[in-house]
Amino acid sequence: MTAPTINGTRYPQPIEHLLPAARALDLPDGEAFPSRNRLMREFRIGAPKAGELLALLKTEPATQPADTTEPATTDPAVPEPAPPVEPDPTPAPEITTPEPPAEASAVSRPDTPTPPPTPAPPRRAVAWPVVLLALPAFVAIWSGWVGLGGLTGFGIVHPLPGIWDSFSINSAITLPIGVETYGAYALYVWLSGRVPAPALRFAKWSALGSLVVGALGQVAYHLLVAAGITSAPWWITTAVACLPVAVLGMGAALAHLVRTHD
Repeated sequence: MTAPTINGTRYPQPIEHLLPAARALDLPDGEAFPSRNRLMREFRIGAPKAGELLALLKTEPATQPADTTEPATTDPAVPEPAPPVEPDPTPAPEITTPEPPAEASAVSRPDTPTPPPTPAPPRRAVAWPVVLLALPAFVAIWSGWVGLGGLTGFGIVHPLPGIWDSFSINSAITLPIGVETYGAYALYVWLSGRVPAPALRFAKWSALGSLVVGALGQVAYHLLVAAGITSAPWWITTAVACLPVAVLGMGAALAHLVRTHD
């Protein structure tokens, strides 16, 4: 049987045979033990075996290295077995993050910006003064349009002949109801700003036109009455007679544009 060699690679080297050779290695100044990498390189052994050999070197006292020049047939002296290396029983300290106290978690951090208080919604303006302003204007406008209608051929009519012969109505009231009501509605649509752009433009110009026509109607009536004229000229009669039809067309167009979102 051939004795194993120290640097051979054919057979694994026992730790007992490698230990004396590892003690006999030349070490640089300042190093007490060879490194694990050097043991792996010198004796061609793996990392676990090199680590075990290095542990034995650190735990056993140094002894006289065995003579490596003896014949191959002579068995080297077997050193006493070293005590097993026990791992350090002291566990590594655990790093724990201290929890904040309950009082600190309940209170907001000082560096957190406090959101500004929500401002109270502004109070809406009251609308009842408009009613007081509209009452005298309504009386003057109503009487002016009804009077102008009487000068231009509007008067008492029976809208239900043969059905309700006693029912009659003065057609002159259609002028203030149609012109002034449409003007107020178009003005509301224009100033609301909540309608499509075409409806907004149409409401703006038709509201201004209705207010101008209403003012011209009041001027015409008072001038005719002041001049003692009991029948309006033909061109005034023609314009006044077209007002109900114009109001109907503009009202229908504005209602259509308000509901169109294209």
